[in-house]
Amino acid sequence: MPSETHYDVIIIGTGAGGGTLAHKLAPSGKRILILERGGYVPREKENWDSRAVNVDARYHTKEVWHDKEGKPLHPHTNYYVGGNTKFYGAALFRLREQDFGELRHHGGISPAWPITYRDLEPYYAQAERLYEVHGQRGEDPTEPAAGGEYPFPAVSHEPRIQALSEHFTALGMRPFHVPLGIRLDEKSPQTSRCIKCNTCDGFACLVHAKADAQVMCVDPALTYPNVTLLTGAYVSRLETSASGREITGVQVRRNGASERYAADVVVVSCGAINSAALLLRSTSDRHPNGLGNCSGVVGRHYMGHVNSVLMAVSKCPNPTIFQKTLGVNDFYFGSKDFHYPMGHISFVGKLDAVALSAGAPPLTPGFTLDLMAKHSLDFWLTSEDLPSPDNRVTLDREGNIELSYTPNNGEGHKRLIATLEHAMQQQSCPEHGRSCHQGLFSRSLFVGQRIPLAGVAHQNGTVRFGRDPRTSALDPLCKSHELDNLYVVDGSFFPSSGAVNPALTIVANALRVGDHLLERMN
Repeated sequence: MPSETHYDVIIIGTGAGGGTLAHKLAPSGKRILILERGGYVPREKENWDSRAVNVDARYHTKEVWHDKEGKPLHPHTNYYVGGNTKFYGAALFRLREQDFGELRHHGGISPAWPITYRDLEPYYAQAERLYEVHGQRGEDPTEPAAGGEYPFPAVSHEPRIQALSEHFTALGMRPFHVPLGIRLDEKSPQTSRCIKCNTCDGFACLVHAKADAQVMCVDPALTYPNVTLLTGAYVSRLETSASGREITGVQVRRNGASERYAADVVVVSCGAINSAALLLRSTSDRHPNGLGNCSGVVGRHYMGHVNSVLMAVSKCPNPTIFQKTLGVNDFYFGSKDFHYPMGHISFVGKLDAVALSAGAPPLTPGFTLDLMAKHSLDFWLTSEDLPSPDNRVTLDREGNIELSYTPNNGEGHKRLIATLEHAMQQQSCPEHGRSCHQGLFSRSLFVGQRIPLAGVAHQNGTVRFGRDPRTSALDPLCKSHELDNLYVVDGSFFPSSGAVNPALTIVANALRVGDHLLERMN
C-alpha cells in the first residue's frame, strides 16, 4: 500500500472504542484506515485451555513495563484485533446516573463529567443493540432510566446461582441478572452460537459467540470497500504541522519497515495506557511535553478500579458451568451503616484448579485446589478508585512505559468485602445448615511486582475530557483542546471510573463521537 495515501479518517486501535467507531463510520463512504498493532487471535484449541490462558499467559503481550520503583511489570493485556474485548467477560453495564455527577467518597471526591447521563443514554441503547446485550430492566435498584428494554432476555441462572439469588433476596437485597454481551439463544440451544461454556471470562471465544469488537464491529466494517485494516502496524508517533494545530502524519512500524499515513481526522484508541504513551512520545517544538498536553494531564489520573476476586467456599459443591449471571448493587452508593459508596458485587467465570494455581489462595483445611474450585462461588468485587494526578503513565529514556499506581479509596471496598462475608454467613443449606459456608478466600490479583491485574483490565482516565483546557486534554466531544483533528475514544477520556465495567460506556461514547464526526465530515 502506498505510504502517501491520504484518508478521511485514521483510527488507531480496534477495541471497544476504535472498533466501534470504525463500524459507525463504515457506511459513510469515507476512506477509513484502521491501524492495529497486533493480528487476529489465532483460532486454536488453546483458546479454551485454562493452562494456556491462565498459567502460560499465551495471549498476553510479552512487552515489559516498569512500576514507579523501576521494577518490571508483565501486564495482563492483549494486542489483537478487537483489543481487550477479545478476552473480557462481556459484562456490559451502563454507568449509574449519579456517576456522571460529583460524588463524595470516604477517600475523597469523584469529579463530575462534562456530559450528563441523558446525553449518553441514546448511545447506551445503541451500544446494547450493537453488542447484543442480554438483561432485564427493573431488577437492579441502581440502574439508570432507559428508553427501552434490553434487546435480548436475561441469561438464566444455573441452580446454584439461582439458590444464591433467592438467599440474597430473603436477606432484603435485590440481586439482578448481569447484562451480558453474548450471542445466546436459550430457547433454541441447537442453533445458538453461544453454548454457555466455562471458558468465556478471560478467554477468547473459539466459536465467535462473544460480542467483542472484532466480531460485532471490525469484521462487519471491513465488508465496506472504503474501509482498510492494517495489522501488525505499531504507531510510533504522530506528526504535527508547523503551527502544532493539526496532525499531519502517522508514523507506523510494520513488517520491519517504516511507513507514514495521513488523514483529515486521526482517532487514537489504543487503551488508556498506550494512548497516553503515544501522545507522550509525540513531542515536538509546539508540544514539548507530549501531544495536546499543555494542561499537563496526559498520562495522569490513571484509574483501574479497586477489585477483588473472592472465593466463597462451601461444603456444598458448585457445579455451575456459566457462573457470570448474578449481580448485586444494593451497596453501590453505601448502606445504612456506611454513608459512602462501596461498589458492585458480581462473579468471574468459574475458576478451576489450574486457574487457581496461578494465584492460589490459602487452603482451607481438608480442601485441595481442585476441591476448592468445585466447591467455590467466585465473586468479583469492584469499587471506585479516585483520579489522582500521581497515578500516571510516563515513559523512560528509551520510550518504554512506566506505570505508577497507588491504590486509594480503599475503605469502601473493605466494607463491601465485609458485607458480602456477612451475607454469606447467613446462608443456610438443608444439608449443612449455617455451617455450610467455610469462609471467603482471596485469589491473588497481582501480576509481576506491583500492579494489580484489574488495574490493566479496566484502565481509564489518562487523557480526560472536560470543558476547561487547563484541567483536561479533550473537549466534551473527545477532541483535543489543542489540535483540530485529534480525537481519543478509548477509556482514556473518563474523568472518574464509577464502579462497573467500563466497556459499554466506551462503546456508547464511540458511537456519540461517531455521530459528531459524520456531521463534521459532511
